[in-house]
Amino acid sequence: MPRKPGKSPAGKGPRPPARKPPRVAAKRPKVAPRAAPDLAQERIVRALETIAAHLSAQGKPAAEAESFARADAYVWHPDGRLSAVPRVSRVELFLLKGVDRMRDILMENTERFANGLPANNALLWGARGMGKSSLVKAAHASINADRKAADRLKLIEIHREDIESLPALMEKLRDADFRFIVFIDDLSFDGNDASYKSLKAVLEGGIEGRPDNVILYATSNRRHLLARDMIENERSTAINPGEAVEEKVSLSDRFGLWLGFHRCSQDEYLAMVRGYCSHFGIKIDDEALEREALEWSTTRGSRSGRVAWQFVQELAGRLGVKLTAH
Repeated sequence: MPRKPGKSPAGKGPRPPARKPPRVAAKRPKVAPRAAPDLAQERIVRALETIAAHLSAQGKPAAEAESFARADAYVWHPDGRLSAVPRVSRVELFLLKGVDRMRDILMENTERFANGLPANNALLWGARGMGKSSLVKAAHASINADRKAADRLKLIEIHREDIESLPALMEKLRDADFRFIVFIDDLSFDGNDASYKSLKAVLEGGIEGRPDNVILYATSNRRHLLARDMIENERSTAINPGEAVEEKVSLSDRFGLWLGFHRCSQDEYLAMVRGYCSHFGIKIDDEALEREALEWSTTRGSRSGRVAWQFVQELAGRLGVKLTAH
């Protein structure tokens, strides 16, 4: 049965539908709108910082030229700093055995350069531990031995990973009053490394070229500065394999002087050991010295100047002898 419509309290007509109270939204605290970054202002600040850095660098050459008198050796940092090395880790030239021919050639080249005559950049390559780095440092010290302070060569080492900053170093040295050997130790490149192009431009081919007062000496275990398997990979995968290989192998061609170091014989190894022992006053029976030195080289699996020096350090420590020249 249908329900009758309800009546209003006054009895007049149907009851109006109940209204729901309006929902009041919770008031949230007003947050000030975040200011959008002013990109134009940031760019202006960066540009001003760059200009200031360049102006600061341009104001340094005179002070830098004076600072070269502080030391004979420095280490280059890619941020533009040259750290003086008060005491270079080196051995005497006459203690380097088994490398007589390479020693004489490098000494002649270095002396010509020190005297202002034409000289070649040099690549010392070959067997590890045969004194490549030691020869560069010893040649530098030997050339400076009898020279006046104003005529002394400066040795600057740049690390392999900082080669891309080499043009900046050349610019810093170009107007200096001294002559410099820039030394790169253990130089080599992998297949995807393009930093060798900076070195190529400095050696030969760039517009400015190498400054007349700078020569580059580098050491490497590889003649072409690339591993053989990388060269073979270039031949097998490149569209023009000959061109790809030539581009990278041509780097070593830009060193006018190649000096190859090969593994030493047993007699040369023993001569190195005896030379060190005589120089540092290590007294031991020669037969025992030879026996122990050969046993040491056998355990190391090689004979080299480095192995000979490691044996002498072991022997001196065991006998209580300090490694100071006698």
